[in-house]
Amino acid sequence: MLWLLAKESRELLASRAFWLLLLMIGPLVGHGFITAVDSYAEASGIGGGPAALAQGLSPLDGVLVPAFGAYDLAVTLLFPFVAIRLVSAEKASGAWKLMLQAPVGMPAMLLAKGLALLGAWLLAWTPGLLALILWKAYGGWIYWPELLNLLLGHLLRVLLSCGVAVAAAAMANGAASAAIATLGFTVGTWALEFVAAGRGGLLATLASYTPTAALRVFEQGQLSLATVVVTAALSLAGFALAAVWLPTRRGLPSRLAWSLAAFLVFTPILWGAAHLRAAWDLSENRRNSFPAADEAALRQIRRPLRVIVFLAPEDPRLMDLDRNLLGKLARILPRVDIENASHSRAGLFEKAGDHYGEVWYQLDGRRAMSRSTTEPIVLETLYRLAGVEPPPRAAGGEYPGHPLAVRPKGAAPLFYALWPLAVALAAWVHLKDRNRS
Repeated sequence: MLWLLAKESRELLASRAFWLLLLMIGPLVGHGFITAVDSYAEASGIGGGPAALAQGLSPLDGVLVPAFGAYDLAVTLLFPFVAIRLVSAEKASGAWKLMLQAPVGMPAMLLAKGLALLGAWLLAWTPGLLALILWKAYGGWIYWPELLNLLLGHLLRVLLSCGVAVAAAAMANGAASAAIATLGFTVGTWALEFVAAGRGGLLATLASYTPTAALRVFEQGQLSLATVVVTAALSLAGFALAAVWLPTRRGLPSRLAWSLAAFLVFTPILWGAAHLRAAWDLSENRRNSFPAADEAALRQIRRPLRVIVFLAPEDPRLMDLDRNLLGKLARILPRVDIENASHSRAGLFEKAGDHYGEVWYQLDGRRAMSRSTTEPIVLETLYRLAGVEPPPRAAGGEYPGHPLAVRPKGAAPLFYALWPLAVALAAWVHLKDRNRS
């Protein structure tokens, strides 16, 4: 395994695509970080501006997510080419046929490629870590559970990208075809999200596990066990497909049969993982949770809750209901069944007798209706329906926010000049020595 890791590491360092990734990731992260910090400082009232927005400022939304958002762009458009080259170059040169004669098996070789790619991506995280150091030097606040959860989301994102890219490189005849297939997968997930936004149902469930939607869960400060397991399983499925298609002695019928077997194995795993309900709110401002007193009162409800919503999928009230209420209830109650009874996508042509705008809550044979999507009103409806005593409303407890106290400086030279120069020099030295050898 150490020999394989050393070999794959040398292959990565010999790849111009990898050095190009390192060269571009610094300015990308720097632009996102500098823009976010300048906006955060302005909202904090630095420089004589109004500080009306200072209370409630969240570093997660204001700085961390925009800064690391560059990695989502890089893992979508740049990193797949690095992963594809690691497989396609060996197939094109015939080195893969020699590798198959080695005493190590296919799983070990793919594991080495996966670990090498993961190490390369961790190296690409250096500008992001520099941004965190600068943020702390500016006096910025970091809530570590939020940050670690965000990094976990980006790590799962790159693992999924590796699985898709390696599978495409194994199945395609060349690097160009593999790149087109990988980008086609990405565009397909975007199209799925777009279509599901106006329809709901099964499409919405599938769209919630696309790479962009899965990462959005972590960016909101929530750790969902279903998202973690589904993303990890999809990544492993990509490497499993690569193991099916890489052996040269295996014919097309055999490869298709093994691919079908892999599909039959991973489908129930993904279906079961999608039904995992465990989730944790790791955000400092508890944006994904009710107040602690309300959560304690809601946990007294042991019966399944059925919600019938007469709101179209494109109605903003449905989005507010999902974000502010239904998603939070699903984390607390033992079971929440949601049915959308609207007959149109936008709600423009609903009949007056169709009860459009109503939301019915059914619990243990009792029903109650509310047209509100406001948290206190809906919770009061649920307490009355369940026969639970509402908790007293505690004063205070609001998220104080973490405004900056000084204006940030010095980030532009680091990301726009020093990092590109350091990467270019390292690439020149390494590739020059390699050409000489």
